[in-house]
Amino acid sequence: MADTADITLLLDAAREGDRGALDRVLATLYQELHTMARRQLAGQHGQTLDATALVHEAYLKLIGRREAQFDDRAHFFAYAASAMRSVVVDYARQRLAQKRGGDLHRVTELPDDVEGGLRLDEDTLGLDTALTKLAMVDARLAQVVELRYFAGLSELEIAALLERSERSIRRDWQKARLFLLASLKDS
Repeated sequence: MADTADITLLLDAAREGDRGALDRVLATLYQELHTMARRQLAGQHGQTLDATALVHEAYLKLIGRREAQFDDRAHFFAYAASAMRSVVVDYARQRLAQKRGGDLHRVTELPDDVEGGLRLDEDTLGLDTALTKLAMVDARLAQVVELRYFAGLSELEIAALLERSERSIRRDWQKARLFLLASLKDS
């Protein structure tokens, strides 16, 4: 992992409007973003969205929003996870529209982990809708889900990133899963 102090200094400069500093942050953290993307897309052989494309699309979303402000490394990764979520969901929508005319089916399961990667199908779209509902109820829980599902981070990594205990992240994850499962079953 890149040095947190250096990243924070670069993020401070980027917040002051230094676009070059943001580019240096992205270059420094590129490998970590690529690793996150590769984990999420594991098992998606034959798809046009690969880890490099996911990172590049997320990068365009990161730099394309003027209001994006990154206070620290955790905030940057939370935003990167959100950008990756957006790219994956858009890709799944396009894929379904081409494949089946966009028809969706009811999703009633939510795996505890995503070691095998996200499926780029209607499950992702259902999860996105449920996650949007969760964010309206509890943004912290939604952030844990984004970091877990769309950034592929473990509970330990999320705890370190958010400076919380692994136990509290595990409780948040369990609460979020219950909410999402109920939401998925109701949809």
